[in-house]
Order: sequence, then C-alpha cells, then structure tokens
Amino acid sequence: MKFRVSGRYQARDGHQSFVKTVEAPNANVALEYVYSRLGSEHGLRRTQIDLNEPESEEAVA
Repeated sequence: MKFRVSGRYQARDGHQSFVKTVEAPNANVALEYVYSRLGSEHGLRRTQIDLNEPESEEAVA
C-alpha cells in the first residue's frame, strides 16, 4: 500500500516543506520510513522533523 506523507523539517535557513510517497504495509511503518530517510539524507534528528498524518494513495486517488 502506498502512503503520502507530508511535513516539514528544520533547515539552515528556516523550515523546508516536503511531500514523500512511500510504500509500506501500514501508516506507522510509513512514518518510520520517512523519519529514517530524512534523518540519513539531511543529518536530522526526529525532533527536527514535523510529520503530518499519512494519507493512503487509494483514498487520495
């Protein structure tokens, strides 16, 4: 199942908004995946990332 996760993270010059689409078995795993990817790509801690509730791609389409 695909989920669309949006939010923002703390960047050097303010906050940066983003939208990621991930494939995961449920919404909690999708959130964990986004935390993991943003943390490794941008060197962020979880406290520097604000995530919104994930939306199912099937519900959006």
